[in-house]
Amino acid sequence: MLYLTRGLVTVLLEMASDRDPESLTVALVTQPAGDLDGCTLDPAQPVFTEFYLPDAAGSLDAVFGMDIGTPDSDGRFVSHPDGPLDVTVTDDFHSVVFVAVPPYDRDSLAAFDRSGTELPLTVLDVEPDEVPFEG
Repeated sequence: MLYLTRGLVTVLLEMASDRDPESLTVALVTQPAGDLDGCTLDPAQPVFTEFYLPDAAGSLDAVFGMDIGTPDSDGRFVSHPDGPLDVTVTDDFHSVVFVAVPPYDRDSLAAFDRSGTELPLTVLDVEPDEVPFEG
């Protein structure tokens, strides 16, 4: 079972909709459930909570499906404006790939492993702690 916060799902689907008809690729990271206020999962359970901005810091173009300008991440979100709701050969080599298609709502989001097997997904109503930006 994979877990994401509702806020992360909302932001990713909005970004994909805004980018349409272009595709979107976003690196995702997890936090242990024990770090999330009100989360009742096993404290060690990873929950997808945050993302790296897709165009931040002039990231390098994807090479062999990996954005080498983005730090290490736990998963990848991709949008397929023309379908399918499945991983494709041009998607990423991450162990978890979240795919969204129009109309970019919760029913048009699915998770897959590297081999293309769909994984069960649960959206949680919890939020990560706010971390002040230090520039």
